[in-house]
Amino acid sequence: MDATGPDKYNPFLTHAFLSSLELSGSAVKETGWIPSHIVAKDANENTLGVVPLYLKSHSYGEFVFDHSWADAHYSFGSRYYPKLQCCVPFTPVTGPRILVRNTLFKDQVFDIIVSALKDLTAKYQISSLHITFPSEQEWDKLSEKGFLQRIGMQYHWKNRNYKNFDEFLMDMKQSKRKNIRQERKKILQQNLTMKRLQGDEIKARHWDAFYNFYRNTTDNKWGTPYLTREFFHNIGSKMGDQVLLVVAEEGDELVAGALNLIGGDTLFGRLWGCHPRAYYPSLHFEACYYQAIEAAIELDLSTVEAGAQGEHKIQRGYMPVATYSCHYLTNQSFRKAIEDFLVRESTQVKLVMKLLHDSGPFKEGVH
Repeated sequence: MDATGPDKYNPFLTHAFLSSLELSGSAVKETGWIPSHIVAKDANENTLGVVPLYLKSHSYGEFVFDHSWADAHYSFGSRYYPKLQCCVPFTPVTGPRILVRNTLFKDQVFDIIVSALKDLTAKYQISSLHITFPSEQEWDKLSEKGFLQRIGMQYHWKNRNYKNFDEFLMDMKQSKRKNIRQERKKILQQNLTMKRLQGDEIKARHWDAFYNFYRNTTDNKWGTPYLTREFFHNIGSKMGDQVLLVVAEEGDELVAGALNLIGGDTLFGRLWGCHPRAYYPSLHFEACYYQAIEAAIELDLSTVEAGAQGEHKIQRGYMPVATYSCHYLTNQSFRKAIEDFLVRESTQVKLVMKLLHDSGPFKEGVH
């Protein structure tokens, strides 16, 4: 499938990750995610393509926001939910969504799968089909097949063949470099020890602690803890060295953690949490951003994806990049209204990205 190859390897599209979401009770019917995956086979039952697909009764856990669309759809005379969602649940990471085996007929298989997705939308008599965080190539191909295009924004760090963290800092403007060094000093001043754990180094107690940290984060932000304790244990046992868990210790006690997954050329920062009883200045930046940068340099990875939202990431070397989504809407009047909205939104997102790039933290000439 197209999600493989040394550089393209995407851990979120593996059976281990997707099955962990379902087997742990995280992405299941009871939480509003009904697995409806598509598998395309030839006459000899050989698998030619697969699509991670869910029938959804809400818009949570997607990171491409269409709640206002749902509200507006009622004024067009029908309900918005359920809808079909092609994505990796709870994971705002770009990657192929229509996974096709690399054969002479891969373009035809892609077209057949897209037709099947549209037919399924019509058969279920539902409002819409959404493909979120596809590759840019898929995004363009789907536009030709009647899908509306939407862009979003994330913050990624780029490795310019740095030998170490200090070399990265030398590309920053002096004020930004000074600020980062001061933030990192605070970790030592608080008697915190940072560790990066992989594979067998991550024990059951680490996952139990991290789950509690995760729950603390979701509870404080009025979020919903979609991921169960079992999910973290599952990916720990199934995905081994692809999992990188950054932990902070105060003495013998675990006080915070940041979960990352290692791809072919990218480190994916996913979740963070800390002990509910304490406040540690700058620990979030250290655990999520600086430790990830050090790990990427050490592992010779070209990118760190730090997830959705957060302009504070820019001052720490993570710059804005575009993300993509595609939307197939069955009500033509509603489709036209959304199309007009997306044109305006796209102009705004591109303008914001340019402004953020122009005022970035790097020295002139560093891109």
